[in-house]
Amino acid sequence: MAVLRLLRPQQWLKNFFIFAPLIFSRHLFEEGYFWTSSLAFLIFSLLSSTVYIINDIADREADRMHPVKRNRPIATGKISIAQAAGISVVLLAIVGVLLSQLNPKFLFVAAIYFVLNIGYSFFLKHVILVDVFIVAAGFMLRVLAGAFAIEVQVSEWLVLCTLFVSLFLSISKRRGELLLVRNLESYQGRAVLREYEVEFMDQMMTIAAAGMAISYALYTVAERTVSVFGTANLIFTTVFVLFGIFRYLYIVRVRKTDDNPTHLLVTDPVMIVNVAAWFAVCVVIIYFNEIRAWLGVQ
Repeated sequence: MAVLRLLRPQQWLKNFFIFAPLIFSRHLFEEGYFWTSSLAFLIFSLLSSTVYIINDIADREADRMHPVKRNRPIATGKISIAQAAGISVVLLAIVGVLLSQLNPKFLFVAAIYFVLNIGYSFFLKHVILVDVFIVAAGFMLRVLAGAFAIEVQVSEWLVLCTLFVSLFLSISKRRGELLLVRNLESYQGRAVLREYEVEFMDQMMTIAAAGMAISYALYTVAERTVSVFGTANLIFTTVFVLFGIFRYLYIVRVRKTDDNPTHLLVTDPVMIVNVAAWFAVCVVIIYFNEIRAWLGVQ
């Protein structure tokens, strides 16, 4: 169980961004494309777990002073540094074998993701604003990796939307961390948290939320999008995006929760239903002709 907690499989949810190019390139139901994207998902899951292990080793002293992170396996001593390093080496070896199955572009993006996050673990996370942009970059790299894995083009609007989504999530994550430690006078962990204020982070979240909504709406009506899907009906899915943004802000700011974004997205029933509805409607609109053919509807 300690090893499983060390790998943080719950964080693999972030790697589902890899499937975005698969869905929006209209290859979701093509077996070859699906399994290639699944392999990319597996690689990024193992790679992200390796990054988490290295981060926990680097942060072990600060984690012991954190009200939540002090329960991590390395911080508690349930897993030694040597054991953690050994596990990370094994994971990297597996990733190396799996990477040989994909093209060089995907390998390049995976390498950038790994190097960037190693830099984040040791020094970039201590620089105000840079820390949230590095976390956001991780989401964008996942989308690009998903596109390179199946060799499809990604809409510029979709990349821009991903940027705002990732900034929104990374800022809210940092906001939650700030709420956890700001009243702990004895906390001497990550100093960059002392540079932030909740009001400032709320302003950044509002800007990111607005950018996300606008860029997604523009993506749905972009000429290339309408041409590829043969319809402008994707604009109607914007209502789910707006509802999701408002629901998230309500939970974070009205209920004043300090929960992390990943946990919040998979535990709030309303948010789960909204995401599922958005996905279902997107699939129906994008694959309408294929669905009609399968159902035998003329």
